[in-house]
Amino acid sequence: MNEPRNYENRKLTIKEWSVQDRPREKYAKNGAVALSDAELIAILLRTGNTAESAVDLAKKLLATSGNSLNALSDMSLRDLSRIKGIGQAKAIALLTAFELGKRIRAEKVEESLQILNSRDVVNLMQDKIAHLDHEEFWAIYLSQANRILQTCQISKGGISSTGVDTRIVIQEAVLNKATQIILCHNHPSGSVRPSRADIQLTEKLHHAAELMDLILVDHIIIHKERYYSFVEEGRL
Repeated sequence: MNEPRNYENRKLTIKEWSVQDRPREKYAKNGAVALSDAELIAILLRTGNTAESAVDLAKKLLATSGNSLNALSDMSLRDLSRIKGIGQAKAIALLTAFELGKRIRAEKVEESLQILNSRDVVNLMQDKIAHLDHEEFWAIYLSQANRILQTCQISKGGISSTGVDTRIVIQEAVLNKATQIILCHNHPSGSVRPSRADIQLTEKLHHAAELMDLILVDHIIIHKERYYSFVEEGRL
């Protein structure tokens, strides 16, 4: 006769949980809102390991980022892969999901009718550049009705700076038949205060835009959840 299975000192696998407690089944029955962050991540991880279920592994993963999804999405492939039980395949699955979320968010903003204020610009650009470890300089081209015609990466640089060709910024405005330009770049250092070079570049582009009957609406510097607007600070 088979001996009864002893569960006292063994962690149950997800398949041994009650059906209503399994993440995929809960999702199918009640939708995503019924699941915790850890349970949603567990679905992406698919499996745990010999010591932990996928949900336990997800909880550990969240703990490494202070239980912040934003902080978790900022982790690199290398750092995620180093966490015991994750590995490269699981790390790539997680980062892919985060990247799709960022692109959906940016696409929704880009499809909106108008850019009306600096917050709209931050919502559009935050997921593109706010979390990068290098500087990127972008220009947003608008119609006279503030509709987005194009968002364009002008340059990509190092940790502390990136070169910007004024002619390219103006040329793209002409090609897109824009009447207004918004400049945007990130500061990986964490400070969003403009450098002297940032101020000089803004003044230079302001004058260049005026010569072409274009309006430089704003220049916004972003770092994660913070930003600096030249217009809001009275510098433009």
